[in-house]
Amino acid sequence: MPKNYQCCIYVTLRPSVLDPAGTAVESGLKQLGYDTVAGVRIGKYIELTVTAADETSARAQLAQMCDQLLANPVIENYRFDLHCQSGDRG
Repeated sequence: MPKNYQCCIYVTLRPSVLDPAGTAVESGLKQLGYDTVAGVRIGKYIELTVTAADETSARAQLAQMCDQLLANPVIENYRFDLHCQSGDRG
């Protein structure tokens, strides 16, 4: 029986890619007096629900979604967490 998995996807720029948005935020924080801030990087956070036969299938679907649309594999890295939604465990 298929199960619903709540997915949290984190997309970030690769370390080798310049991050002008991160630089701007870091500058703004320092102007506000937060002098201890360094290395700000901006990314994306995506939540979605996937229905799959099992966790392995859900992970495979998520990897395909990230590779094909949600992340640009040339300049971005991604990782995701998923959890079986309550009521779908048995």
